[in-house]
Amino acid sequence: MQEIVDQAGSQLTPQDLKDIVVYIPAYNASKTLPKVLDRIPQLIRENCRCILIIDNCSTDETSKVGRDYQQRAGFEKVTVVRNEKNLGYGGSQKIAYRYCIQNNCRGVVMLHGDAQYAPEFAGYLIQSVVDGSADMVFGSRMAGNPLKGGMPLHRFLGNRALTIFQNILLGTKISEFHSGYRVFSVKALNQVPFENLSTDYHFDTEILILFVEHGLRIAEKPIPTHYGDEECYVNIWQYGMNVLVTTVTYFCHKNRLRHSNRWAARLGQST
Repeated sequence: MQEIVDQAGSQLTPQDLKDIVVYIPAYNASKTLPKVLDRIPQLIRENCRCILIIDNCSTDETSKVGRDYQQRAGFEKVTVVRNEKNLGYGGSQKIAYRYCIQNNCRGVVMLHGDAQYAPEFAGYLIQSVVDGSADMVFGSRMAGNPLKGGMPLHRFLGNRALTIFQNILLGTKISEFHSGYRVFSVKALNQVPFENLSTDYHFDTEILILFVEHGLRIAEKPIPTHYGDEECYVNIWQYGMNVLVTTVTYFCHKNRLRHSNRWAARLGQST
């Protein structure tokens, strides 16, 4: 896997990266954020448009850690935005994508502040957006060996069950709907009404559905799985229920089995 990453990353040039934003959603991530920032490949760190840290009203020193990095050599591209109230995981993404659209960026990679996803793989994922072969790319743990990487068995089984169910309803063949390691083409983001989506964790499912609905190109690449001592703020049972409800509601609306005002609004239809 490392050979693949090195080869793909080496194809990127400083020019490729000048309009790429590295977006880091962070909540109470003061202990793990340094691991993420230090491991962002130097080529990306020095040549991207910016490293945008969005602190979602943390109660620890997440923002201070980010601002301290702004003073370090090689981290001049770090920008810290602190939300004065917690806007939710989806709400944080909306701010980041809005920023990228307003600043005419080319692509944005979402790299979580809890160090669960390997920053070293960013170039590997960015490549397909830079070369124009995909509108969205995400790192799939399920395409690798998630159990070997420490994914708890109940999470593995839940992820597989939800993904199989979603693939059946959406007519897709995606190995994992629930990875948060994602790269978007900003041009593609500007084509979908992401502002109308949830502010919660199932925003990730809803935006995938929008990309499928709009016929945008979705690619996935295998990444390693890492579960450490980072704190998880996701209620997995509530998350799973929200994913099921939003997917089933979309399916019923799409197939005219039951009208959904929310999905009608998201799809630009009359309610």
